[in-house]
Amino acid sequence: MEFYIRSILLGFALAMDACAVSMVNGMNDTKMKYYKVIFVAFLFGLFQALMPLAGYLVGHLFISIIEPFIPWIALFLLAIIGGKMLYEGIKHKEDCCDKKIQKLTFGALIIQAIATSIDALSAGLTFANYTLNEAILCVLIIMLITFIVCLISIYIGKKFGACLGNKAEILGGIILIFIGLEIFLTGIL
Repeated sequence: MEFYIRSILLGFALAMDACAVSMVNGMNDTKMKYYKVIFVAFLFGLFQALMPLAGYLVGHLFISIIEPFIPWIALFLLAIIGGKMLYEGIKHKEDCCDKKIQKLTFGALIIQAIATSIDALSAGLTFANYTLNEAILCVLIIMLITFIVCLISIYIGKKFGACLGNKAEILGGIILIFIGLEIFLTGIL
């Protein structure tokens, strides 16, 4: 029972960055189709599962090399994406009714998924004493929780994004930059 509680709590903790980015995606594309919502949530869940699994599999050898760079990588990726959104939001001063939908490309999604899950790489070390089956079950729990949290977040973002107009893009950019800063500061302190 303790294993499941620990895995669920870890899943929620790791899903928070993906949750915020998913909400931003929903705010920026208020007309996002149902299949794309599912795909975005799945992609975030997949990366939130793959990163700790990779951390578990490669163990202390690889993680000791890359771990010091994780905060820098996350900050760089999220600052680039957030800065672009902030710039676009300031540049386009449309009102709510004239909001131009920003298309979420596959490349942007992959960058977001990596940036929000790269800190989860070191989470794989927290279950280094698990058997392979336990590690796989743990990352599946993390994936499911992230998927559900991201689905809900996208719909919340869609609901509020329609009312915020270009302010959603500005707010989204600021949120992404702050997530990058939070990951960076947490990682270096």
